[in-house]
Amino acid sequence: MNDIAIQVSGLGRTFGEMWAVRGLDLEVRRGEIFGLVGPDGAGKTTTMRLLTGILAASEGTATVAGYPIKGGEEQIKSRISYMSQRFGLYGDLTVEENLRFYADLYEVPRREREPQEERLLGFSNLTPFSKRLARDLSGGMKQKLGLACALIHKPEILFLDEPTNGVDPVSRRDFWRILYAMLKEGVTIFVSTAYLDEAERCTRVGLMHQGRLIQCDTPQKLKEGIPGLLLELETAQPRVAREALTSRLGSNRVSLFGGKLHLYAADEGEAEQARTVLHEANISILGENTITPSLEDVFIYQLTRNNEEATA
Repeated sequence: MNDIAIQVSGLGRTFGEMWAVRGLDLEVRRGEIFGLVGPDGAGKTTTMRLLTGILAASEGTATVAGYPIKGGEEQIKSRISYMSQRFGLYGDLTVEENLRFYADLYEVPRREREPQEERLLGFSNLTPFSKRLARDLSGGMKQKLGLACALIHKPEILFLDEPTNGVDPVSRRDFWRILYAMLKEGVTIFVSTAYLDEAERCTRVGLMHQGRLIQCDTPQKLKEGIPGLLLELETAQPRVAREALTSRLGSNRVSLFGGKLHLYAADEGEAEQARTVLHEANISILGENTITPSLEDVFIYQLTRNNEEATA
């Protein structure tokens, strides 16, 4: 069996004169969790809709589960599940009735339904709520039920569009526990998320900006890709300090995290230059540490660098 679950080449989609996705090249291996990260409007949802056959591509090609997205739509649909941001649960049906409805929809053989329903309810901790109407579930429980419905027919590839957006931290943890269990069973997971701590849990991560994939690698390699030193600076005037450093070093070198500054310095010489800038601005450094970059650091660095290159 081919170990590539999703192969994308030059994929793009335009709406009028605006390109929502352009020149997308991507490869997702079977049995991995691939995370797509980007701000609102970056093209994440459009990418998923292209790969699941909901939208037709304006340019480029892609194969999903070995079938082309143009011409192989029916074969693809039987092998995937797509959980959109507004997954279609039916509020006037109970938890188990929703599962049975999706089992009917996906034509799951009768002999497989009951054990699969019991298994998914157990996975998602929804067994005690099987008779409860979906509309009476909490936000986190609705998401877990949506995931159970998406898994009822044992898909090869699972597409999840910001599945934990607005969900409480405990439910987010439970949701990811279910995903890891699915991963062990060989399901390939393609997920978009606004939470960078969730992206850390993915096998590989793609950073999207303005419809283009700007970087793609493992979380560790992405973090190692930031050049030089990452310093965390504490001052009594973080916003003023940021303005002073930005004016001398550029906006892609300095970002504000809470009440502290993160400074990207090419080397110790540039770090010393930053200290001098703050000294000349009469801003005292109350604390300084060299830190390991997070994915949030990587994302902010890449976005600001791309913006500067675009306007150069």
